[in-house]
Amino acid sequence: MQINVLSLSGLPDAAQQIITHAGANRIFVFYGDMGAGKTTLIKELAAALGVTEAVTSPTFSIVNEYVIADGKVYHFDFYRLKTQSEALDMGYEEYFYSGNYCFIEWPEKIPDLLPAHYTRVAITALSDNQRQLEVENI
Repeated sequence: MQINVLSLSGLPDAAQQIITHAGANRIFVFYGDMGAGKTTLIKELAAALGVTEAVTSPTFSIVNEYVIADGKVYHFDFYRLKTQSEALDMGYEEYFYSGNYCFIEWPEKIPDLLPAHYTRVAITALSDNQRQLEVENI
C-alpha cells in the first residue's frame, strides 16, 4: 500500500490507514533516511492507539514505553547499536514477543532478530513537508 502525505496535517489519517492495514500485526519496522520523519510518524501512530503522553525519540535509552488501554506501546531506536548482541543484551525478545505494539526505528541494525511477521513502513521524503509511505505486511 502506498500513502502520500502532503503535509503534517495528513499524518493522523496516514497513521490510521497504517494501523488498519497492519491488521493483527503488532510489530512495525520503519525504514527511512535520517530526518525522513520516522519518529514524527510514530508519534501519530501512538496517538491513534491511545497514547496520551508525549512520545519522544528513544535514541539514548533505546526503548521508550507507553501505556494504552489494552496494553503497551514500545518505541525502539536502534540507531546507536554497534552490534545485534546489544539488542540481545537488552532482552529485545521480551518486548517483541509480548503481544504489545512495537515500533522499531533502524531495524537494519538488527536484521537477524526481527520476528517472522511484521508491518514494514518505508518513508521517502519528497519535499520538506511531503512524504511517501510504502506499507507492507511481511
